[in-house]
Amino acid sequence: MRIALIGCGGSGKTYLSKQLGDHFRAPVTHLDAVYYDSEWNTLDKEKFSAIQEELVQAPSWVIEGNYAGTLPIRLRAADVVVFLDINPVVCLWGITQRRIRHGGGQDDATGVYDRITWNFIKYVWGYRKTMAPRVRELIAEHAQGATVRRVTSRRQARSLLAELKTSQPA
Repeated sequence: MRIALIGCGGSGKTYLSKQLGDHFRAPVTHLDAVYYDSEWNTLDKEKFSAIQEELVQAPSWVIEGNYAGTLPIRLRAADVVVFLDINPVVCLWGITQRRIRHGGGQDDATGVYDRITWNFIKYVWGYRKTMAPRVRELIAEHAQGATVRRVTSRRQARSLLAELKTSQPA
């Protein structure tokens, strides 16, 4: 199973990717951990694309992250695309909970330091107006062979997780 998870910060991508990776015995890649180093320096865009091109060649995977510039790579290769289009208030609450759990340090699940800035908060708040339309366009254009699920609430995410877990592991 090849699963691409897309969504705003705080939408639940990391949690869902871990659950699905465990169930399908698939490697999980958190794109933030690939794109940023410990000092928040970014990877060269060509190298970032090349790494993803290599990752999607595997027989099974779960890759979570946005990065619209490289999203087509994942969408073309995915069997399942999950777009977590969650209300920004819920996402900000998720970010707050993650900060409390990890104390503002390195996220144990992704290996990426949890950095909250005013620009990040504005990005989360405006995600549904600015990024979500672009993500929907990219999905429509590049994910023709995949089962696409748009999830708009935590309840829907739990239901989808339960549904996908009824599928046979790889």
